[in-house]
Amino acid sequence: MFDVSLLIERRLNPLDADQIVALHEGLDDTVRYHLLLPVESSTAIMSSSMSALGGQVVPLVEPAAIDGLQDEIVNIGQDDVEASAQLLVDRGQEVTATLTEDDPVDALLALVKATGSSEVIVLTEPHLVKEFLHVDWTSRAQRKLDVPSVHLLEHVPFDAQR
Repeated sequence: MFDVSLLIERRLNPLDADQIVALHEGLDDTVRYHLLLPVESSTAIMSSSMSALGGQVVPLVEPAAIDGLQDEIVNIGQDDVEASAQLLVDRGQEVTATLTEDDPVDALLALVKATGSSEVIVLTEPHLVKEFLHVDWTSRAQRKLDVPSVHLLEHVPFDAQR
């Protein structure tokens, strides 16, 4: 078995799934992908929203509303990771899928360790400033990983990623 941990920023599309599978064509081992999709916690979203308002007075938010928001975030994330996993299953791949509210890189490192992954793929939209400063997910993970890793741009064909 050749295990690959795959950190995704959002739902995969058919092009993403085709390209991921193409990376491992010709391997003698069966490939098993372990998808990881981070979701924000409602507390973090509320905190960043409040700080964006500066010093303005804001009415208090009911705890039930925050819980409802968290449920919605998790439900959307679960739909996205399941749909992404299904794209790979439809291409004959073995897949596990996980959501995390933890730091994405820390969660990825834990996933690699737990699954014994031999490779990591980080699939995100372009983050030019973060990539330039080497604080993007891929750069952060590569500093801590002992396995090969690759960064792919989501929804972009291989030949356009050069």
